Amino acid sequence: MFTRVLRALILLAAAVLLLVLTWPQAFGLHTTWVVAHLVSFRAIAVIGAIVGLIVLGLLRFIRPLRPILSMAMVLLVLFAVANAGILASRGFTAVTARENTGPADAKTDAATVTVLSWNTLGDASGAAVIAELALAEKADVLTLPETTEATGIQIAEMMRAAGRPMWVHTLSFDLISKARSTTLLISPDLGDYAVTNAAGSGPPGNTNVLPTVVAEPVDGSGPTIVAVHAVAPIQYEMSNWRSDLDWLASQCQGDNVILAGDFNSTLDHMAGRANKGVTAVLGNCADSALSAGAAAVGTWPTSIPALLGTPIDHVMATVNWQVTTLQVIESLDDAGSDHRPIVATLTPAR
Repeated sequence: MFTRVLRALILLAAAVLLLVLTWPQAFGLHTTWVVAHLVSFRAIAVIGAIVGLIVLGLLRFIRPLRPILSMAMVLLVLFAVANAGILASRGFTAVTARENTGPADAKTDAATVTVLSWNTLGDASGAAVIAELALAEKADVLTLPETTEATGIQIAEMMRAAGRPMWVHTLSFDLISKARSTTLLISPDLGDYAVTNAAGSGPPGNTNVLPTVVAEPVDGSGPTIVAVHAVAPIQYEMSNWRSDLDWLASQCQGDNVILAGDFNSTLDHMAGRANKGVTAVLGNCADSALSAGAAAVGTWPTSIPALLGTPIDHVMATVNWQVTTLQVIESLDDAGSDHRPIVATLTPAR
């Protein structure tokens, strides 16, 4: 009798654990330490479940353990199927190679805005590589976390020489660590922009540890553009990380906003931060990758395949924009950064 009770308790505990790891939002645990990390890598969790099934299957020759092992295998199957289903619903269809090869100044629609976002790991990608990518993708906006002003100016000079000038806006919390700079480049075709948030860290003017740039059109015509860099959810930054997500949601309360950058968060972590009555994940902003059926493609780290990675870099926009294409660029995995660039093409919703 005791053995049966113990077996039931073990299975119940395992079922609860797997349920929490599958959908921590239901328990309010999606932004807690450890759980936040584990839910970030759903594809690896599926692989882990398959490995677990193989191991348990090999152990079933031990007759006394067969009942509990069989039930454990059922739980792992359900866990794997649920996570695979969530990934499939978010989509794997991102274009993974550059497709735009025409002249840098060619645009099919003057109202279209192409946004390139890339955490460059403290300028590690280099200005030439970033400028080349931006020109190839005909980018109108570049959001570059961990990129200094000097590198931003170099990129702008290279793009100007190629016939595509850009304005450079940078916020730095200090000049000691390049990670504490974020640079935003905006095409003059979008009009004049000015940075409107504070250079100091912390709400209400900025994210807590790493800078975010908020730029608004000087004449009030055009989208507010936010170059995002939230802190990573490491053990001693969990409170700042949650605060960063709240602050970023507050930046998308308007009707015409584009947010792009390193959110250090997946869609799971953003649960509960969307405004009611809108198709969004953060404030009034929808995720371009989710809209394009590509939100399961990992942008970090570049050391593992994109389909196994975690999608923590995003381009988001309010509902007045619709996503035409969303690309996760894998061809630059050896360029120096541990993040992949993402490129979204947005057109006004009609």
